[in-house]
Amino acid sequence: MGKFVITKRANGEFQFNLKAGNGQTILTSEGYTTKAATTNGIESVQKNSQDDSRFDRKESSNGKPYFNLKASNGQIIGSSEMYESVAARENGIESVKKNAPDAETDDQTA
Repeated sequence: MGKFVITKRANGEFQFNLKAGNGQTILTSEGYTTKAATTNGIESVQKNSQDDSRFDRKESSNGKPYFNLKASNGQIIGSSEMYESVAARENGIESVKKNAPDAETDDQTA
């Protein structure tokens, strides 16, 4: 089962990573100024990850596929790692869809 891990960046902002059952990070959030905003971001991932149209499939300047997960207002709520292939990116999206809805939260800032 997946989990959301909340951490604090060096600049004091909060962020979360969605990790798959094997511990691999499959989605990383933007930086948030408050823990409450971070929690709202997690809830947004849980909700929006079930809608395939919210996944923005992209290619980086060096040709590596990746994706952003967007909220209904178009704001990016999480980004993936860079993948070696389009198929690997699609597997990453499927992993987010599978792991996000029931993922527990591990707050490592408490």
